[in-house]
Amino acid sequence: MLPVKRSTAEAALEVVDSELTKKQCGSFASTAATSAGPSSTVNMAGGGSLNANGVGNGKAPIRDGQSPEIDEDLHSRQLAVYGRETMRRLFASNILISGMQGLGAEIAKNLILAGVKSVTLHDEGTVELWDLSSSFIFSEEDLGKNRALASVPRLQELNNAVIISTLTTELTKEQLSDFQAVVCTDICLEKAIEFDDYCHQHQPPIAFIKSEVRGLFGSIFCDFGPKFTVFDVDGEDPHTGIIASISNDNPALVACVDDERLEFQDGDLVVFSEVQGMTELNDGKPRKIKNARPYSFTIEEDTTNYAAYERGGIVTQVKEPKVLNFKPLRQALKDPGDFLLSDFSKFDRPPLLHLAFQALDKFIVEVGRFPLAGSEEDARKLIAIFNDINNSLPDGRLEEIDEKLLRNFAFGARAVLNPMAAMFGGIVGQEVVKACSGKFHPLFQFFYFDSVESLPSESLDPNDLRPLNSRYDAQISVFGSKLQKKLEDAKVFIVGSGALGCEFLKNLALMGVSCGEGGKLTITDDDVIEKSNLSRQFLFRDWNIGQAKSTVAASAASLINPRLHVEALQNRASPETENVFDDTFWENLGVVINALDNVNARLYIDQRCLYFQKPLLESGTLGAKCNTQMVIPHLTENYGASRDPPEKQAPMCTVHSFPHNIDHCLTWARSEFEGLLEKTPTEVNAYLSNPSEYISAMKNAGDAQARDTLERVLECLERDRCDTFQDCIAWARLKFEDYFANRVKQLTYTFPEDAVTSSGAPFWSAPKRFPRPLQFSNKDLSHLQFIVAAAILRAETFGIPIPDWVKSSEKLADAVDKVIVPDFLPSKDVKIVTDEKATSLSTASIDDAAVINELVMKLEMCRKNLPAGYKMNPIQFEKDDDTNYHMDMIAGLANMRARNYSIPEVDKLKAKFIAGRIIPAIATSTALATGLVCLELYKVLDGHHKLEDYRNTFANLALPLFSMAEPVPPKLIKHQDMSWTVWDRWILKGNPTLRELLQWLKNKGLSAYSISFGSCLLYNSMFPRHKERMDRKLVDLVKDVAKAELPPYRYHFDVVVACEDDEDNDIDIPQISVYFK
Repeated sequence: MLPVKRSTAEAALEVVDSELTKKQCGSFASTAATSAGPSSTVNMAGGGSLNANGVGNGKAPIRDGQSPEIDEDLHSRQLAVYGRETMRRLFASNILISGMQGLGAEIAKNLILAGVKSVTLHDEGTVELWDLSSSFIFSEEDLGKNRALASVPRLQELNNAVIISTLTTELTKEQLSDFQAVVCTDICLEKAIEFDDYCHQHQPPIAFIKSEVRGLFGSIFCDFGPKFTVFDVDGEDPHTGIIASISNDNPALVACVDDERLEFQDGDLVVFSEVQGMTELNDGKPRKIKNARPYSFTIEEDTTNYAAYERGGIVTQVKEPKVLNFKPLRQALKDPGDFLLSDFSKFDRPPLLHLAFQALDKFIVEVGRFPLAGSEEDARKLIAIFNDINNSLPDGRLEEIDEKLLRNFAFGARAVLNPMAAMFGGIVGQEVVKACSGKFHPLFQFFYFDSVESLPSESLDPNDLRPLNSRYDAQISVFGSKLQKKLEDAKVFIVGSGALGCEFLKNLALMGVSCGEGGKLTITDDDVIEKSNLSRQFLFRDWNIGQAKSTVAASAASLINPRLHVEALQNRASPETENVFDDTFWENLGVVINALDNVNARLYIDQRCLYFQKPLLESGTLGAKCNTQMVIPHLTENYGASRDPPEKQAPMCTVHSFPHNIDHCLTWARSEFEGLLEKTPTEVNAYLSNPSEYISAMKNAGDAQARDTLERVLECLERDRCDTFQDCIAWARLKFEDYFANRVKQLTYTFPEDAVTSSGAPFWSAPKRFPRPLQFSNKDLSHLQFIVAAAILRAETFGIPIPDWVKSSEKLADAVDKVIVPDFLPSKDVKIVTDEKATSLSTASIDDAAVINELVMKLEMCRKNLPAGYKMNPIQFEKDDDTNYHMDMIAGLANMRARNYSIPEVDKLKAKFIAGRIIPAIATSTALATGLVCLELYKVLDGHHKLEDYRNTFANLALPLFSMAEPVPPKLIKHQDMSWTVWDRWILKGNPTLRELLQWLKNKGLSAYSISFGSCLLYNSMFPRHKERMDRKLVDLVKDVAKAELPPYRYHFDVVVACEDDEDNDIDIPQISVYFK
C-alpha cells in the first residue's frame, strides 16, 4: 500500500525526507521520538502535549499549519469513523508492541493499517512451528529467525507510510519514553508492574496495555495514566432537535417537531440557536435537560420573564470531555474495581479469571514453562497456586472454584489461537487508538473473556492433545487432533471478499480449515479492488488495484498457508447464478460464511442455507460496532426471521422545496447530479440510437413522466446544447441562477414569509426554514468552484476539451462575466408540491398526449440539425476519485442550497460520506467480528453442540460494550402429532400428479386450497376449471401453466401450498419439494 507520502517526524525530531528509502526510514525510527522537555505544556489525550511555542515533546504533537497530509482516497472509510483530528493524532503516534506471536501480529496489523507514525516491534524469541497456527506474518522459511525481525517484511507491505523498526534484546523501562503507547502481549507480571509504574509516573503519562491470549482465554489491562481526557466518549454525532414551542415557565417546557424522536437523556447539556422571539436562549450557554421525553423536555431555567417564543430554533447536545483516573497495575491487581462483562451468563467468571491469570504467571515463574496440554499434574499444580492466591486475599475471596474451567485453562495455556488473537487484536488495537487520540471511551481497566464452549462436545483424551510436529500443534493442544482433521476436511463457502472476507480467509488458512485432502474452500466476489479498500482489506496491495478481489485474496491466503485448497470465483451469488451455485454445489457444503455488505444479498444466502439446511455464520460491521449471528439448522432462527425497520426517507417535497438539514441538501444534490449528467444524456442516446422506437414508447406511455423526460431531452439537445467550453460556463452560471436564486424567489413568492396554511397556522413553521436567494459573486470562491465543477462535467458529457485557462481564477471570472443572465419574474401559475405523501413532482395533465406530440415534432426537427453519429457521454457518479469533480459539484450544489436555507454547510469529505452513502469502516471491528465468528466455527465443524453453546454478539468498541447471548430458537409449528420449523422441507418423490399431492396432504390431516409455483397459481379450490388439472403431472403444470424452464441439472421444483386443518384454521406448512426425476 503506497498512500501519499506524509511527514514522518514532528518539530522535536529531525525531519525525514519524503523520498527516504524503506531501509533509511527503519534506521531512523529506532532513534526518533526523543523528548524535548517543554517548559509549559497542555496535556493531550494519549500523552500528547504542546509547549508555549507549539513545539512537540514527542508525544503525539499536532502542529498548526504543518499537520500530516491525510490521503482521503485511502482512508475515507476510516475518516468517517474517526474524523480528521483523530487521524492527525494517529499519524503522529509512536507505538511499541512487545511480543510478536499471533496477538502481537494482529495488533500491529490493525495499527499499521490505521496509519500510526511508527510501530516498534520487540521480541527476543525465535519463530517456532508452534507460531504458524496463529500468526499470518510467518512462514516455514522464518523458523529459527527472530520474531520481530521476521515480522517486518509482511507488516511493512500493509502501509509503507508507517515506520516499522525492531528491538531484539531485553527491554528496559527507559526505552519506553519514546512512545505514546506500550503494548505487552507476552510479559511476566513482575516486569509488567515495573513497566506500568514507569509509564504511569512518566510526564506526560504513557499508555500501558497488557494483553494475553492463552488458549480459549484472554485478558486485557489498560492504564492510560492518572488523568486521561476522553474528548468524545462514543463517537456519535451530537443529538439535535427542531423546536416547535418553548413555554414561559419555571422550569421551561421545550417541545420539538414530531418528525423524529429526540435522543436526549436526563442530565444532557444542550445549547439553543436560531430561536426567534425568546432570543435570550441563543446565548450559547449549555443548559441541563430534565424530564426527557420522545418529543419534549424541560430545562432548569426560569423563562417566565423572557420574550415570548415565536418560531424556529435548533437545540443541540453538548458533548463534554470526560477525565478518567486509571490505577496502576500494582494497585489494580488488588483492587480491580468493576470488570467489563461480555456474557451475562458468565457473571461470576471475571473474578475467577483475574486470579487464574495471576496463578498462571506464578506457575511459569516457579516451573520455568507453561503447563503441558493434557497434564493432570500441571493442572493440579496450577489449581493449588490459584487456591493459595485466593486464600491469601484479605477480602473478596471466591467461595466457589470451577476446577474444570481451571483445568481447561491450564491445558491450553501455551497456545495462541488465531480466532482469539484476531478478536483481542481488534480490541487492543482500538484501545491504542483511544490512548493516542482521546477518541472513544477506554476499557476501564480489566477485561476477561473465555470461549470454553468452543471445545469439542465430547471429552478430550489427553493423548489426542499431543503435538504432531505440524503447524497446527498449538490448536491441537486445545482441541485435539480429531477436530483438527474435521477442520482440514471442511467444505466451506465464503460469500464476499472485502474487509470481512480477507480476515476470514486469513483466519481459516491459519486454522487449517479446508487444508486437508478432503477439504475445499470456495470464495466468490464480483467486485474489483479500489484504493479505498487498502486501509482495511489487508490482503490487497496498491499494485492489485483494478484486479478481482476474490482472486487476489485467495492467492494471498495461499501464501499464508500453502496447503489451503481454495477456489476463487467472480460470480455474485444470486438467482441469476444458480447454474454456477447449483444444487450439487450447495449439497456438498459443510458451512457458509457471509462476508457481505448489504441486506438483500444476506437474505438471499440465508434462504439458500435454509433450503439446503446448511449452517450460516453471519457478521457485519458499522464503524466501531459489529455483530455476529449464528444460523444453525434446526437449532436457531434464520437471519431473515427478524429484520431492522427500514430507514426513514425524507418526503420528496421536503428534499425539493423545504430542506431543513444538510442530508436533505445532499440528497437533492445527488439527484440533480444524476439527472443532469447521467439520466438525461442516457435518454438522449436512447432517442438518437433508435428515434422511432423511442418515440413510440413515449407515446404509448403518454403520461406526465414521459412528458417530463421528452422535455429534458429536447432541452438538452436544443436550448442547453453546448458546443464550446464557454457554452458550458454559461450553462453552469445559468444553473446557479436557476437553482439558488430564481427557484427560491418563486418559492417565496408563492409562499411569502407571512403565509398561513388552510388552518391559519404559519406556513413557515418548524421544521420548514424560510429561504433567501443567493446573489452570485465571482469574488466568492465557493460560487466559482461550483461553476468550474459544473462546467467541466457538462463539457465531459458533450465531449468538449477542457481548456487550461480554467485553472486561472481571473480568466474564469472573465468567462463568467460574459454570461448574460436574464431577469426573473415569479409566476402566479407555478404549482409547488407541499404534500409529504406525494411520490412525484410531476403533475398529470389532460393534455399530456398533445404536449408529447408537440415535443416529438420539435425533437425530430432538432435531430435533423445534429451531425451524423452524434451522441453524449453519460457520467456515472464515482465518489472515490477526488480528481473527477463529481464530489466538487455535489458539495457545491448542496452547500449553495444549504446557504439558501441557513443550514450549516459541510466540507467535501463530509459531503462524500453522506452523498456517497459511505459505510464507516475500520480494521479493528472487522478483526473482532471475524475472530468471534471463527470461535463459533469450531462448534459448527465439531457438529455436536447444543443451542446454549452458541453465541450471537453485538459489540461497540467505542464504549466499549460486548453483549453476547444464546441465539433464538426457530418458531415451532405443531399440527396433530407433527411439528416443524422454518428449517423443514417436505419432500414428495415419484413425479406425482396434482391429485396425488392433494391426497398426500390429506393423509396428514391437511386440506390444500391453493398451490403456487413462484408467482403462478397452479391450483385453487375456488376455480372450477382447475379441477381439470387433477390428473396432470405437477411438472407438466409447472412447464405449461407457469411457463417455467427447468434446466437439465434440476431434479425437483418447489411449490408453496396454503392449507387448512379440519376446523378450517390456516396452517403454515413447510415448502414442498416435488421430485420429477
